[in-house]
Amino acid sequence: MTQALVKFSSEDCGVCHKMSFYDAKVAKELDLEFIDVKMQDTATYRKYRQILMAQYPDKKEMGWPTYILCESPEGDFKILGEVKGGHPKGEFRSRLQAILSN
Repeated sequence: MTQALVKFSSEDCGVCHKMSFYDAKVAKELDLEFIDVKMQDTATYRKYRQILMAQYPDKKEMGWPTYILCESPEGDFKILGEVKGGHPKGEFRSRLQAILSN
């Protein structure tokens, strides 16, 4: 079963840009597929929109960026957890590891 970290971000978000220096690397270290979904990329956004809508039906509470950890992102996905906003690399890794260990 594929486990993936799906990042929902915006091209004009400074925190999103800062996280991009290490978020994909941390995902790889944890043996996760990394999927980068920029809201401006309509084709990619449409493909993964249902994952975001399952967690945030009206997008009100989502952070920038929002990372959703899920199984089978290409099909009948199952959301395992999320990390919202910007975090230092170590804390980001720890938050993901905590989700994976549950």
